[in-house]
Amino acid sequence: MTTSDLFAPQPEPGHRDWYAFEALRALPRLILMVDKNPYSPAHGCFDRSFWHYRTMDFPCGMNQEFVLPLALAYKMELPHNRYRGMERLRELAIAGIDHACKSSYSNGTTDDYFPFERAMGALVFSLYAMTESCIELDEKRDAHLEFFAKRGDWLLAHNETGKLANHQAFAALALYNVYLLTGDEKYRMGSDDFRDLTMSWGHEEGWFQEYEGADPGYHSCLISFFGKLWQKSQDPVVFDALQKAVDFAWYFTHPDGSYAGEYGSRNTFHFYPHGFELMAPHNPRAGQIADSFLHRGAPNRKRYYNDDDRMAAHYVYDWMHAWRDYAIDRPGPVELPSVTETKWFDDAKMLVVKTPGYHFVCNGSKGGAFKAISRSGAFAGDTGVIGELSDGTVAVSHIVADNSIEVADDQRQITIEGRMQRRKTILPTPLTNILFRGFMITVGRFGANFVRKVLQKILIVQKAPLPMTYRRELCVGDDALVVRDTVRAEGQTFKRLSMGTDATSIYVANSNTYQESVLLPWTHLSEEELATLNSAGEVTVTREYPSV
Repeated sequence: MTTSDLFAPQPEPGHRDWYAFEALRALPRLILMVDKNPYSPAHGCFDRSFWHYRTMDFPCGMNQEFVLPLALAYKMELPHNRYRGMERLRELAIAGIDHACKSSYSNGTTDDYFPFERAMGALVFSLYAMTESCIELDEKRDAHLEFFAKRGDWLLAHNETGKLANHQAFAALALYNVYLLTGDEKYRMGSDDFRDLTMSWGHEEGWFQEYEGADPGYHSCLISFFGKLWQKSQDPVVFDALQKAVDFAWYFTHPDGSYAGEYGSRNTFHFYPHGFELMAPHNPRAGQIADSFLHRGAPNRKRYYNDDDRMAAHYVYDWMHAWRDYAIDRPGPVELPSVTETKWFDDAKMLVVKTPGYHFVCNGSKGGAFKAISRSGAFAGDTGVIGELSDGTVAVSHIVADNSIEVADDQRQITIEGRMQRRKTILPTPLTNILFRGFMITVGRFGANFVRKVLQKILIVQKAPLPMTYRRELCVGDDALVVRDTVRAEGQTFKRLSMGTDATSIYVANSNTYQESVLLPWTHLSEEELATLNSAGEVTVTREYPSV
């Protein structure tokens, strides 16, 4: 055993205590975030940029989700848990709920990124965390129950724009908790409605819609949320969905213990283990996925990190729940096969090839964004072609589109052809921020969902095709991966062109985090290759990656 840089001994690889180890290491960061002064008007607020730095003019309602890790640390007999029974921690969890009560709007809604947003995502994440904290702490204060009911009533009558299945699953879970605390059947029925809506966005392949396709990262979140719901309700409909969802997730669990990546529709590396632990007694693949994290992802630091001030608590309470509900019978981690196996997901447009030496995943709808991972880690991968034209326009191939996709009969080769699209990067300025704030406090406040729809269109789903095309061919051999990219300029002049290993374009709050693979080197065209493209109108670049 070695000693961590904090206070708990580091577990052996594969041990259940990795969940507790990772969770407890995060607690000082979460406690740092909360205003702990009971004489402060922001007592219990977890948005440090609001109450401490004072660089924000409203508190982010999502951050009140942080109450749950504190409540669990106070309550649970986790190994080496110095926080258990620490009364101040309980007080801070309750203070966080009190702050949400007074900082929310009169109908229970809350803001996330801008004033008068009334964001459903922030509402359901924090509502679940607060209700779960009250359940764990056996707290049923009238003011809190009234507040939870107010939020529940709003959810019964509202939804959000866009297809984000994980939000709908979380709304079902949050409403079920309101039902457990209040005993009011309307919240259980509302939970069923959100469950059914989530199910309607499901596919036979086992995945659920995340904007424009399958995102294995957010898929793991949905498995966790639905898993928690099934644990409480024993709903057979949810259980059946979880079985298929686990089977889909299995294909995106890498042999080094990492999971998901930019090849998903929303570019995320999310891995929430609790749902897999709950399903492990019923589906061996769930246990393999969880064991991949415990044996490799956590001990070898291959897991993803999402530790900024806004997102730091998301997976902490999930680790705690996973430790509590650890399945005793363990199948071991997902391994590479002795003979090559392939899987083509026609709805998701994703190809998975598992050779004896490495694991390959490619998304045809994202221009052939791919990753290749051996037992020791990712050795190849990129999100496609990215280049800058002479007028400053940035063109990319990784925007989700209805590309031409051809998969060989043996599913060892995939060819994607499509049109390059404009990459939009809209950064705020003092002037635009003032104008947007002014709009929201006057006109926009009366149509928050419309504003959200417009922003989604601008930042996420809007397409801007350019007059140039690309062709990507990927050949997956047992010993090497060959990637051949052809770009046709069609009269355009490029200043530079690359294949970026971690380049993304759409706005996703939980993307652009850290996993080891983001440090893979980019491929940049040489001056000679660029000259060929601009003079001949076409260039082909071939790369070969031996498996390691």
